[in-house]
Amino acid sequence: MLTMILKTNLDDILSYSLVNTEKVTITVYSLLIALLILVTAWFVLWIIKRVFKRTLYHRAIDPGKGHTVFQLIKYIIWVIAIILVLDTLGVRITLLLAGSAALLVGIGLGVQQVFKDIISGIFLLFEGNLKVGDVVELDGIVGIVTEIGFRTTKIESRDNIILIIPNSKFIGENVINWSHIEQKTRFHVNVGVAYGSDVEKVKRLLLECAHEHQEITHDPQPFVRFLDFGNSSLDFQLFFWTDNAFRVENIKSDLRFAIDRKFRENNVTIPFPQRDVHIK
Repeated sequence: MLTMILKTNLDDILSYSLVNTEKVTITVYSLLIALLILVTAWFVLWIIKRVFKRTLYHRAIDPGKGHTVFQLIKYIIWVIAIILVLDTLGVRITLLLAGSAALLVGIGLGVQQVFKDIISGIFLLFEGNLKVGDVVELDGIVGIVTEIGFRTTKIESRDNIILIIPNSKFIGENVINWSHIEQKTRFHVNVGVAYGSDVEKVKRLLLECAHEHQEITHDPQPFVRFLDFGNSSLDFQLFFWTDNAFRVENIKSDLRFAIDRKFRENNVTIPFPQRDVHIK
């Protein structure tokens, strides 16, 4: 008898209407089911996130791809969960979409760029042309990719400034990826010496400067190019490879200091522009 009374009371509590309108009826039971759906979605995402972290720890996938794939899965799961919650609460999705069609059209026109950035983010994910840790140059700004999001990508510049760039810029504009093929990237510094200088000595001194720098690799070896006979100087280029493309301007500065010092020690002159003026 007591069991039947408790069951009856429980059924009454679960069937109690919290909201009762012509189009929507929300009972305690439907509200509990909706909460259960949300908790289940959160739990599933928590498990997936742990799996992704473990996979990233073992370096099985690229961190940027892993993050973007997880974001995509998260959005899909939450969209499905919200649709199920609305259906459980008695909200008809078809009627809701039909009633808000005009509003959705207006919103769609306003967020065209957002959708463009999202689609670009998906292309970046599956093409693999851009990864976390890559050193890139965009609109004259050099930075290292720290995060590839669903709509935007974060880049840290050489001044330690975080730039948030829409993904569409990486699809529709020219981007230089210095790390796309391998980490070693070639750079050079220019220097001119006075006419009459021993060019073999100049070549030897330039190579010494490159070999003495710790961040310049020896495979491939640095080399010197005799560029041209300039108006006031013999022009040379010192080419080198480095793994630290992000801080290469500091390496170039170190080389210029070393070149100036060695040239002074060995009596090699760096000329300044000269012009002869003949007056009649």
